[in-house]
Amino acid sequence: MVGNAFRKLRRDLAFRHGRRLRQFNYWLLARVAMTIIWLLRLLPVDSALNFADRAARRIGPWVGRHNVAIANLRNAYPEKSDREIQAIASDMWGNMARLAAEYIFLDELFDYDPAATKPGRIEVKGIEHFVHIAEEPTPHIIFTGHLGNFELLPVAAATFGMNITALFRPPNNPYLADYILSTRRSTMGSLLPSSTGASFALAAVLEKGGNIGVLVDQKFSSGLETTFFGRPCESNRVLGTLARHYDCDVYPARCVRLPGNRFRLEIEDRLNLPRTAGGSVDVHGTTQLLNDVVERWVREDPGQWMWFHKRWEISGPRGKHRQARQRGEAA
Repeated sequence: MVGNAFRKLRRDLAFRHGRRLRQFNYWLLARVAMTIIWLLRLLPVDSALNFADRAARRIGPWVGRHNVAIANLRNAYPEKSDREIQAIASDMWGNMARLAAEYIFLDELFDYDPAATKPGRIEVKGIEHFVHIAEEPTPHIIFTGHLGNFELLPVAAATFGMNITALFRPPNNPYLADYILSTRRSTMGSLLPSSTGASFALAAVLEKGGNIGVLVDQKFSSGLETTFFGRPCESNRVLGTLARHYDCDVYPARCVRLPGNRFRLEIEDRLNLPRTAGGSVDVHGTTQLLNDVVERWVREDPGQWMWFHKRWEISGPRGKHRQARQRGEAA
């Protein structure tokens, strides 16, 4: 009896100590990040972004996730040489560092003016779709992937008067999450944290005739089994489910990073969603179609996607079964 009480007390103390240590690590990391942000603000925009790019290309190969990126790239591009694979990984680290640094300068970077007579940092392709979605009083779904500076898409939507609610996943670090959320809200309109119940909140937006923006290229545990670059992966069914329920138009959108710290923002033509024999939207087929669109984008600009993400990791019993089957085939 006493022994059980002692073990419980020890577990409670260990849990409290671990939680405090984790919070301290979050605080310390946030302080370091805010110091870097302060230093970058002392530089002109282009100098700061170029510095972040160069630093990340040097540091990235020493980060543990670099090995994940290399493995993913080799599986996705078996025909490419090691030098080509390393070059894409280097571009990826540069892109991710630029994305982080660009949070600081969003107001300065987004200079798009529909009435401008000369080009700025931002160019827009598919203006007619931006205008149509903004003016049509029916719900729409816009999806994208983690390519280029995808955060600029909601800013562009707001420029055209589009009322859009963007789903986002806040960082685990609460101190950084507060900073990033305040930065996003100042330029991007309505934001919805990705959490339990988010799908119901998105449905509520569509129910009122609003528009939602969703990132679709991340692993979703116990999601639909689909493929990406020809390999099995798990994908979130929510977009397909919402499209079926509200029978609303779905548009692909992306950001392409251009030379000279410039960007092209694109909304492509409305997707022709696969249908079941009964005429309703095929959720699985739609989810796979989204993967296919993102794969096309990634193949066009592989260095602008986050290859260190464990996109192809299969969770739960499904993953264990697949691993056992692969071991049996290899034996």
